[in-house]
Amino acid sequence: MAKDYSQFSKEELLKMVEKMESRKKYGLIWDEEKVKEQFEKDAENALPVLKEISTKEITDKDSSKPVNILIEGDNYHALSVLNFTHQGKIDVIYIDPPYNTGNKSWKYNNDYVEKDDAFRHSKWISFMSKRLKLAKTLLKEEGSLICAIDDNEQAQLGLLLAEIFPAHEVHCIVIIHNPGGVQGKNFSYSHEYAYFVIPSRKEPVISLQNREDNPDIRPLRDVSTGNHLREDAANCFYPIYVKNEKIVGFGNVCPNTFHPKSANVMHRDGTLEIYPIDAQGNERKWVFARQTVESIKDELTIEYNRQRKIWDVIRKKTQFNYKTVWDDKRFNANIFGTKLLSQIVKIKFPFPKSLYAVEECIRAIIHDKDAIVLDFFAGSGTTAHAILELNKKDNGDRRFILCTNNENKICEEVCYPRVRNVIRGYKNLVSGKKIAGLGGSLKYFKTKFVKKNANGDDFKIRITHECTEMLCLREGVFDEVKKTDHYRIFQQGDKTLAVYYSLDRKSLPALKKELEKMDGEKILYCFTLDATGLSKTEFANWHGVTLEPIPQKILDVYKQIYEY
Repeated sequence: MAKDYSQFSKEELLKMVEKMESRKKYGLIWDEEKVKEQFEKDAENALPVLKEISTKEITDKDSSKPVNILIEGDNYHALSVLNFTHQGKIDVIYIDPPYNTGNKSWKYNNDYVEKDDAFRHSKWISFMSKRLKLAKTLLKEEGSLICAIDDNEQAQLGLLLAEIFPAHEVHCIVIIHNPGGVQGKNFSYSHEYAYFVIPSRKEPVISLQNREDNPDIRPLRDVSTGNHLREDAANCFYPIYVKNEKIVGFGNVCPNTFHPKSANVMHRDGTLEIYPIDAQGNERKWVFARQTVESIKDELTIEYNRQRKIWDVIRKKTQFNYKTVWDDKRFNANIFGTKLLSQIVKIKFPFPKSLYAVEECIRAIIHDKDAIVLDFFAGSGTTAHAILELNKKDNGDRRFILCTNNENKICEEVCYPRVRNVIRGYKNLVSGKKIAGLGGSLKYFKTKFVKKNANGDDFKIRITHECTEMLCLREGVFDEVKKTDHYRIFQQGDKTLAVYYSLDRKSLPALKKELEKMDGEKILYCFTLDATGLSKTEFANWHGVTLEPIPQKILDVYKQIYEY
């Protein structure tokens, strides 16, 4: 696959030299092929839009709930559309890309990438780089990305993420997804990885792990190995006040000359002082210093030690920093991925993630109950399932956007049926038991293309007539309430979206009257050939309506992506 540089033009050679000179001395360098990817061929002289498949829509009884999205098509085209509809709006991206195992698990330019392909890694990095760069622009400033991977590309992915997200922290954790292991040449592999790409800031980004079902319960008195005596940390020796078997406060650090007679000192008013003194009478120390102990007061209780016949202070800790190795049994991809999926849909899907591993990844990074989560390698739809489970557990309003192609009918026969069944409820295909639905709504879109032609004005007219679903998605407004030859009106809650498609402005007064009847936020996308925007005189008396020109807003986004 050696390149014949004699075939390149002077301009192409200069570009290559500039690119090489701009590379860092330390980082990831790969050989980018001159052959176009299939998505590039599909989009030659054309731009992507969305078309809704209304027969696949799922509605929730509660119309106030957010609308989830499934986009069928190449994820590069889907990401291009989302760069218009959701730029800077995504809270979390979770992806599980192809692992490039060389075992006919991933295609590049319609051909499987074999293990002995000399450009195997370059193809994968090029494939991922293009999509990650588009995805980055979708994240909020405080947004994060999670990427699952295995040993085949783990090292390369780490360097690529560091290059694309230089202002972020990049952390790699290990997930034990196959405790039995898969035999390799030298080792039996029982794990894979998840990269967390998070904003770099002073306060923590990763949430604390909740372990209500597996708390850490132990005395507050330091009972670890070693001496850990009072003199080792003087500010950890102080009384804890108890009344009616409840902790009511904390005393000051005791002077070095003060020595309590025992671990428990009872006062006439019924107040009990507890000190960290062991069974041998040694003055030890509390695990927490006086200046920090009040931060864990809600985790403390007292317990009567029958052997010593004294009261001890016990800490029940349920919130923990996540460790870098996750080995919970629920992360077993065979049981909670493959077998779980076989209970929901009939079609088999190779190597689905454990539902609970994905749920835990997202839980660790999401702080808002109304967050938007994007997965542009949606596969079997595990991310959607995880979001719906999280919403059920804490009554959240998180919503998902899934993107997947339909190779081997994965979108039609695996991803969509799974999401539909989990929302509506289903009959377990193995046990026959009825499983209640988690609720939710879904809009199903497909990518299609608007061909460009020599007449630029004609193309602008055609893309304006084809962009309605994109505008609805951008504004989160889907329910059509009015349709005429020149305009359409949509509403969702207290928000109204109007789209005016014609250069003929004779219907504008009628549209103005319609919008004046409506309360709440109102936005009008109006067709114009003038890239500078809309005539102020035409809309001089339009009060309370935000104006946006189309299709120029869309074309401006696509110009940066497709360089047309």
